[in-house]
Amino acid sequence: MFPALCRLQMLEAICKHWEGPISLALYLSDAEAQQFLRYAQGSEVLMSRGNVGYHIVYKEGQFYPVNLLRNVAMRQVNTPYMFLSDIDFLPMYGLYEYLRKSVVLLDMANAKKALVVPAFETLRYRLSYPKSKAELLSQLDMGTLFTFRYHVWTKGHAPTNFAKWRTATTPYKVQWEADFEPYVMVRRDSPEYDRRFVGFGWNKVAHIMELDAQEYEFVVLPNAYMIHMPHAPSFDITKFRSNKQYRVCLKTLKEEFQQNMSRRYGFAALKYMTAENNS
Repeated sequence: MFPALCRLQMLEAICKHWEGPISLALYLSDAEAQQFLRYAQGSEVLMSRGNVGYHIVYKEGQFYPVNLLRNVAMRQVNTPYMFLSDIDFLPMYGLYEYLRKSVVLLDMANAKKALVVPAFETLRYRLSYPKSKAELLSQLDMGTLFTFRYHVWTKGHAPTNFAKWRTATTPYKVQWEADFEPYVMVRRDSPEYDRRFVGFGWNKVAHIMELDAQEYEFVVLPNAYMIHMPHAPSFDITKFRSNKQYRVCLKTLKEEFQQNMSRRYGFAALKYMTAENNS
């Protein structure tokens, strides 16, 4: 997980929802690192935890190196499996234990699998967090919750198949599609993120594409969920929306990444080029 300093209040909430180990990468200046230290030392919730690792990357340059931070956090993981999340998400209560059981049930030790935790979002700063799937579905029907990025980028999570998830009672496989970017649990030896992607755009899409190229199976968990909490737009998404040159550079980087995939995976990577051309 990789917070900006202004979102650190989420960390305490996450700790209340997730009792397992956490590897947290922070992108801070010297002054912000001192501020974070005071914040953590003054937090009863954080000080009571002995299984949270804080890994500071000091600020440099104008872009937010999101994938570098993800890799820093991943490299410090000392458990066999890791759930790859972001600071803006609150996992459901009990997700840690549910994932531990799913590891055994789905024989993760002997198979390349990425377990998908369906992602939802709320636009409300005060949310009565659903304590069960039934409660979540009720809030979804009432319009308190939405599937994640439903309003702006449905392709990112459409392959999760939320319609099927509503009634699913057992894990089910889904196929990779263009722009798929679910939140997943994988083995610790899974591929790292491509650190060339900085700021906003394609940073997770490229990682999921890499998992698919390495023949990972995407398996959606029927009783798992996480909820994105609202926050002010990031500086990077604002630049993406307002700066044409930013978008041109991202397009060039995407093409470079796809060419790299073709060289590494040969004919099998052709579908990524085709999918991008058709999207």
